[in-house]
Amino acid sequence: MSNIRFGIDIDGTVTCPTSLLPHINKQFSCNLILDDIKEYDLTKAFPITPDEFYQWFRKAEPEIYATSPIQIDAHSILTKWKKDFELYFISARGQNVKDVTFEWFLNQNLEYDHIELIGSHDKIQTAKNYNIDVFFEDKHDNAVGLAEELNIPVILFNTPYNQEPVPNGVVRVDNWLEADTWIQHHFIKNKA
Repeated sequence: MSNIRFGIDIDGTVTCPTSLLPHINKQFSCNLILDDIKEYDLTKAFPITPDEFYQWFRKAEPEIYATSPIQIDAHSILTKWKKDFELYFISARGQNVKDVTFEWFLNQNLEYDHIELIGSHDKIQTAKNYNIDVFFEDKHDNAVGLAEELNIPVILFNTPYNQEPVPNGVVRVDNWLEADTWIQHHFIKNKA
């Protein structure tokens, strides 16, 4: 294994960005699809106050995370990467869902070197503390902040809610196969 360390967001990056939608649609009698979500703040997509949404989300959070599907090709690529890189999953999830999170990784048969649940979307200090070399993210402002503050490449998984412009250090991909292609090219090129 190399000493290259990947920081990887969980929700919307390893899990499908649509994971919340069936739960929201059921609870709030909506018919939202991913293309309806134009901002990371989901309350902008349907008539609910942020407080109402937060109250519901805190109660539903364990079930949502336990049932979140993994993105296509994420398992095979992360399994392949585990042989050559250190995988540090860094999530805004809080400690209240620690058991659910670790159980999800076990159920998905996903290996990791470390899982850090920071309870905040501000991942810069955590990425710095763990000497992350490349970060994988779906939240636009996180991607930009990590790239600019830490001067590391950030792979941003394209979604309708993260389409604002990005600086040079942020690389957009549509799926895990594209992320893998970028990693293979970047690290093979740098080894030569």
